[in-house]
Amino acid sequence: MKKFNFISKAFLVLTIFAILIPLCTLIIWSFTNNYLWPDILPKNYGFRGWEYVFQNSNRVLTSLKNSLYISFFTTLITLIISVPCAKALAFEKFKGKTFVELLVLSPLVIPPVSLGMGLNIQFIKFGLARTFTGVVLVSIVPCIPYAVRLLKEIFIIVGNGYAEQAMVLGASKTYTFRKVVMPLLLPGIISAGMMCYIISFSQYFLVYLIGGGKIITFTMEMFPFIQSGDRMMGAVYSVIFIMSTMVSLILMEYILRKFYKGGIEDYYV
Repeated sequence: MKKFNFISKAFLVLTIFAILIPLCTLIIWSFTNNYLWPDILPKNYGFRGWEYVFQNSNRVLTSLKNSLYISFFTTLITLIISVPCAKALAFEKFKGKTFVELLVLSPLVIPPVSLGMGLNIQFIKFGLARTFTGVVLVSIVPCIPYAVRLLKEIFIIVGNGYAEQAMVLGASKTYTFRKVVMPLLLPGIISAGMMCYIISFSQYFLVYLIGGGKIITFTMEMFPFIQSGDRMMGAVYSVIFIMSTMVSLILMEYILRKFYKGGIEDYYV
């Protein structure tokens, strides 16, 4: 047992270092143009990257606001679609179930270029290209497989027992779903929501293709600096990217747990 505890603690420490070292490196790079091996710390520092961000604050904030809005609505709609879909795939038996599962997972195996070009043609026909709605809809596509897959496993683990017992005792379907099923699913919903939010926030190609350069997101501002090899600017944008997503995810979890009054913990009290 002691040996197992030591190994688990060692893996925990390694995981923390694996997260902190790249983050610390990004923070250092955001203040320097040259950071050469084997220097532990760079010899020269500067604020060019941060000065650029503050001097162009309106542009940066607009792109960040667009990313936050798109990610929020993408996550919300994805969860609304994924919860009933995952429940059906977990419990229902119907013809073509395997085909439906493969169809749901297809965005993971179809190349983004092929997927994006096909969707772009249809979006142009329906007038959704170069619109906020179109960007949200295309951002949902790569999120659906992850959310459905994760929530399906959560439904299987939770089972139907508690819901059936509540309905036997006279609870309505709506009350059972909100007061019994949802608190049990809350950890899975939070996990799926976080994953969808990060995936949506990180989208570049699909957003660029459907948005047509009219809808500017934070990743569209960040990628040109990374592609050009400007490490300072890339690091500055990466730090802002990480901080904004962390704050958003913490806020999302807080709101969900507040809405369901602590979720699972309160259910068992």
